[in-house]
Amino acid sequence: MNVTVDLRVLELMSSRLCHELISPVGAINNGIELMDEDDPEFVKEATKLIANSARSAGHRLNFYRFAYGSGRAGTGREVTLGLLEGAKSRCDWNDAVTALSVEWQRLACNMVVLAAEALPRGGSIEVNSVADKPGVTVKAQGEAVNLTAELRAVLGGTATVAELTARSVHAYYTAKLAQALGVTLSLAEPQTGSAVFTAA
Repeated sequence: MNVTVDLRVLELMSSRLCHELISPVGAINNGIELMDEDDPEFVKEATKLIANSARSAGHRLNFYRFAYGSGRAGTGREVTLGLLEGAKSRCDWNDAVTALSVEWQRLACNMVVLAAEALPRGGSIEVNSVADKPGVTVKAQGEAVNLTAELRAVLGGTATVAELTARSVHAYYTAKLAQALGVTLSLAEPQTGSAVFTAA
C-alpha cells in the first residue's frame, strides 16, 4: 500500500510524534535527577518514575512504528492496548479485526487515535470489522465526546494541506490510508455521547 503525502504533512506528523514522546522522555529525565537525592524514598520514587516512563515511551514508539510505518512489533490490537495502558479510555478490539491484513490493522490503529482524542474525559473505544465487506468501524463512547471543527473539516474533505495543524494532520493521514485501501473514512454521531468512525 503506497500513501503519498505532501512535505508539509510529513513535517506536521514528525512534530506530532515528537510531542507524543516529550512527556515520557521528560519524566525519565526528572527521575534521573531525583536519583541524586540522599533520601531512599526519593530514589525509590525516581526508580518507579523512570520505569513507568520508559514503558510508556516504548509503548508509544511501538504503536507509531506500526501505525505510521511499515514496522511490526506485534498485532494492531497489541500495540493499541499498549498505547492506551493507563489511559482514560479503554479499548475493546474485536478478534475479527486482528484477522484482517496488516494494512487494515494499521488503518484501525490510526482510527483508534481519533477516537481517543474525541474522549478527553475518557470512555470506551470499540474496534470492529464491517459485516459482508472489507471495512473497520471504531466507536468512541463517553461522557463528553469532543469532535473539533478541524477534525470535521478534514474528514469532510474541506480542509486544505495548508490549513492542517499538528493536531489535525493525524486525521488527514488516516483518511489517506483509507483511500489507499479503496474506501472512505467517515464520521457519524448516532447519539449523544458517542461517535463512530467508519472506513468502508
